[in-house]
Amino acid sequence: MKRFCQMLRLKENKDLIEEYTRVHANVWPEVQRGIKEVGILDMQIYVRDNLLFMIVDTIDGFDWERDMTRLSMLPRQAEWERFVAKFQDVEEGASSREKWTLMDKIFELVK
Repeated sequence: MKRFCQMLRLKENKDLIEEYTRVHANVWPEVQRGIKEVGILDMQIYVRDNLLFMIVDTIDGFDWERDMTRLSMLPRQAEWERFVAKFQDVEEGASSREKWTLMDKIFELVK
């Protein structure tokens, strides 16, 4: 299994952040199916103020660029990205790859 962690900033607006949280309680079924179809096993998003942190666990053969590009072309994915963009502190028309910043792991507790 591979793990990827990313961050993104939301617009600093309490009402928008609350709505973004509500929206993610009901992610469209086509988007959820697409996430699984490309090899993502688990995806979690955490929020603190206007900062989001996402953990993505994938199959071993997952290639971030290839498989996220494939995800972007699946049904309703582009529509979802446009829909949630109104909450995000990003340039208009930015792709998911441009919005979310991959993070580097700097520590792991030895098992």
